[in-house]
Order: sequence, then structure tokens, then C-alpha cells
Amino acid sequence: MTAMQQIGRLALRHEGENWNAYYALPGSMEEPIFLGSIRMGAITGNQERKQAFMDMMREVVSDIIEAETGARPTWGGPTTAPEHERAGEA
Repeated sequence: MTAMQQIGRLALRHEGENWNAYYALPGSMEEPIFLGSIRMGAITGNQERKQAFMDMMREVVSDIIEAETGARPTWGGPTTAPEHERAGEA
């Protein structure tokens, strides 16, 4: 059995009036790749739409990783951003 290694992550950030999705390296937001955005008003109070956006962005990250490595990643559950990355509404 081959050990799994985290090579990137989906980072979601509330920035202004948008919820932005980035591909970022593990433990760092240096030079993230912007993936997409949705207005906060479109997801506030609409858990189904919020989940659909997260699912779509996860598939985008999976596509990026698969294109580079030849393997489709597996996903764990969501994790809270490290304290040093939390900025609230940037």
C-alpha cells in the first residue's frame, strides 16, 4: 500500500462580498491559484447552493492534481483554516 501525501488543498475565503476559492499548498497561502468566486448573497441562507459551489471547486482542484500527477486525489472532510490565515472579511 502506498502512503498518501497532501500536495495541495482547496482554500475558501470570505473576501468582501465574495466567497473565493483558491488552490493552495498545504499550510500556506503563498501564491495561491484563484479558481472561482460566488457572491456571499447567493450562498447565505442557501446551504444547497453553498455545498454545490464547494463541490464544484473541489472537482476543479481534483482536475488540476490529476492533470499534473495522473492520479485523482481523495478528499477528507473540511478543516478550519490555520489562525495565521484567518482574516475575516478581507
